[in-house]
Amino acid sequence: MSRAAIYKHYMRALSQWPKDALRPECRFEDVMQKRIEQKFNPPKALEGAKPAATTPKNEEAEMNQVHALFSLIGNQYTRKFPLGPIMKPASNPTHYTDLVEELSAAPNRSLFERLVAKWRKSVRLQ
Repeated sequence: MSRAAIYKHYMRALSQWPKDALRPECRFEDVMQKRIEQKFNPPKALEGAKPAATTPKNEEAEMNQVHALFSLIGNQYTRKFPLGPIMKPASNPTHYTDLVEELSAAPNRSLFERLVAKWRKSVRLQ
């Protein structure tokens, strides 16, 4: 497989990567894209030099990395290794579902809602 084809596979995988609404300034896709650009597009100073030949072993390793990205996107490991009872501790069975709800709601909160949530965490009425 050619370097261009591997590059296209990487870009397709990164375009399907889920967006992180909680931390939009530090995205996995941006970091990986920068790494891939550096790897597949050598600096201008080296362009006049003879291009390094890629060995089939290197190409195979790169395709394995691409396959790993796609398996993460498709939640392959979640289906293969379900967490089961770990996600429902006896002391607080809804802890992780509450945490996921909190994290999904956090980016869409207004300033007032954030202040109220902070106040609720500091004052516990039990």
